[in-house]
Amino acid sequence: MKRYINPSPAQWSEILERPLFNAADLAGRVQSILDEIKAEGEPAVRKFTEKFDGVALDKLAASTDEINEAVKLTDPKLKAAIETAAANIHRFHAQQKSVLTKVETSPGVVCWQKAVAIDKVGLYIPGGSAPLFSTVLMLALPAKIAGCKEIVLCTPPNKEGKINPAILFAAQLVGVTKIFKLGGVQAIGAMAYGAGDIPKVNKIFGPGNQYVMAAKQLISISDVAIDMPAGPSEVAVMADGTANAAFIASDLLSQAEHGPDSQVVLVSNSEKLVDEVEVELEKQLKELSRAEIAVKALGNSVAIVLNTEAEMIDMINEYAPEHLIISMNNYLDVAEKIVNAGSVFLGNYTPESAGDYASGTNHTLPTNGWARSFSGVNLDSFTRKITFQEISKEGIQKLGPVIEVMAAAEELDAHKNAVTLRLTEIKEQ
Repeated sequence: MKRYINPSPAQWSEILERPLFNAADLAGRVQSILDEIKAEGEPAVRKFTEKFDGVALDKLAASTDEINEAVKLTDPKLKAAIETAAANIHRFHAQQKSVLTKVETSPGVVCWQKAVAIDKVGLYIPGGSAPLFSTVLMLALPAKIAGCKEIVLCTPPNKEGKINPAILFAAQLVGVTKIFKLGGVQAIGAMAYGAGDIPKVNKIFGPGNQYVMAAKQLISISDVAIDMPAGPSEVAVMADGTANAAFIASDLLSQAEHGPDSQVVLVSNSEKLVDEVEVELEKQLKELSRAEIAVKALGNSVAIVLNTEAEMIDMINEYAPEHLIISMNNYLDVAEKIVNAGSVFLGNYTPESAGDYASGTNHTLPTNGWARSFSGVNLDSFTRKITFQEISKEGIQKLGPVIEVMAAAEELDAHKNAVTLRLTEIKEQ
């Protein structure tokens, strides 16, 4: 990790620059694949699956027999862990249901809002070197709680044309309705446009590599909604002299092992702690199966020492991390001043991996600074809000003149007339 001691605020933006991720560089190649899928449907999807995943499939859908076999193959301890995590995630997201409240905004004028589930949602689950069965829980459970009628899951097959058993176990556990052996751009295109048995969905969720991210951004322009713009994963750690260096190193490495383009940031007011963390990083790297990936990610990463807590808070709010760990003595006070972050982990005993798996919060979060304007996935992500209003005769008599004045000022005569006709009719009764 590069180290900076008391850099000036003018330098922060450059120091905190993310690894280059430019979907525009891939747009031409990805768009040509999407265009072919839109025009040809399933034959194009099969073609690209064979080309990119190296497997020719007889059937794209996962069969009931395959799902049942996956349930048998999944280790009982892993099943129990997934079930516990699912219960926590369900509990947290279920309490996000909105309560319908009618408001009388003025006498005789009643307004309310109702949450309505998105009918068809598509979930993309990476299945390469790290098959993310945990993401199945994070996306399918809120979709189910929200009331989505169709939950379509796409995940890439291996060279034998099979899906990771844990992904299939998690999918059947939480109520996914259709599962397809599809990865990459072809999966996003199939769900965006429909292809054979793969239905066109209304919104697509889930992480992926740079090609998947580029595909999601392109289809979101005019075809299908997506969860959020996203890029490589990231974590920032705020720490003072009371923090545990070994814990911090483990948190930094847990994010660095996601991919070579991930980024980790350590912000501290203690240079001694940064020294200790560097020692722990070297020590723990030797024990990691994905050490080579983590080392590359650490090349994108920085440790910054600042004089004051206020500067640390300002820097984090400028960076707007996907994940933020606050390992400080007064972490609750510091947390109150954080306004830009996807998900926050408080104290020495709250690792970021808890949120990735089992605490209950969602791990599908805005990256690349999008936490300044986007929330992570939550129950609202799977719903639309429809507003209603009901106005009585008495209500329109009171509110009508206000509407007439405003419509006339905007020179929208028909708007005014829609009120005037009603007021006239009431007067003539």
